[in-house]
Amino acid sequence: MTREAHAFWLRSPGEGEIRSVTLPDPGPGEVLVRSRYSGISRGTETLVFSGGVPVSQYAAMRAPFQEGDFPGPLKYGYLNVGVVEEGPEDLLGRTVFCLYPHQSAYVVPASAVVAVPDGVPPARAVLAGTVETAVNALWDAAPLVGDRITVVGAGMVGCSVAALLARFPGVRVQLVDADPERADVAKALGVEFALPADAAQGRDLVVHASASSAGLQRSLDLLAPEGTVVDLSWYGDRTVNLSLGGAFHSGRLTIRSSQVGMVSPARRSSRTYADRLALALDLLRDPAFDTLITGSSRFDALPDVLPRLTAGTLPALCHLITYGE
Repeated sequence: MTREAHAFWLRSPGEGEIRSVTLPDPGPGEVLVRSRYSGISRGTETLVFSGGVPVSQYAAMRAPFQEGDFPGPLKYGYLNVGVVEEGPEDLLGRTVFCLYPHQSAYVVPASAVVAVPDGVPPARAVLAGTVETAVNALWDAAPLVGDRITVVGAGMVGCSVAALLARFPGVRVQLVDADPERADVAKALGVEFALPADAAQGRDLVVHASASSAGLQRSLDLLAPEGTVVDLSWYGDRTVNLSLGGAFHSGRLTIRSSQVGMVSPARRSSRTYADRLALALDLLRDPAFDTLITGSSRFDALPDVLPRLTAGTLPALCHLITYGE
């Protein structure tokens, strides 16, 4: 039986197109998933779309089911929610999350999908990959009860980190962004908001997610002595300039990277990738995460949507892509 699906491909930097795909019959231990929603991970995907991935990072930046190579042509993405139409009986008809690109249907190993828990709407579940990044970051950061914590950069990842930190007992969280309209997002997440110039000083921990030199510098400036910046930003091929005079050495400040490609060393011996993703999906029961979905478009509009997101003419946190009706 011939099955046809449609996939979004980056033809070359800045140019995308929809291509037809012939799907294989699912074999033993595989599932056929019909997509309902996918999400655009705005920071990473616009960087890929513009051709900004450095040659040295081509291997590290590969998505789990990517086809083609950087800078293109390639099929990229990793926030997909769909329904299992064929496969093992325990998954038939289940709504699942998969780290799959933007495609109307696909066949993958059953082990590559995770059932979306009851109580998590399918559209919200596209955030699972982003919340998983936030979980890993907080395993790296190891915040303590009563910490004074700032998150710099109110994009998808920064907002997800702030939403999780808001649950920690005794922790005061401030979300910092140059866009004053993100104050409403911070309020919905249950955290304080400040513009960079007004951000609180003397912080024990700052999580940086603005993907800018200015944001990283401001993060360092906000630290208390012996404080730590955990940097989640992906800069691509851009140079990062910092001033490391002043209090950087005298204050014994720390900059630490965090990246979702490996489970944090703090939990690597006791948690698998599947455990981490299942935890992220469970955390998405909280309706506060709905504030991160800020727009939607049909799948066939993707060749127009991604250039607008990349240029900033279509502002968004997570932009939802819908399939079918």
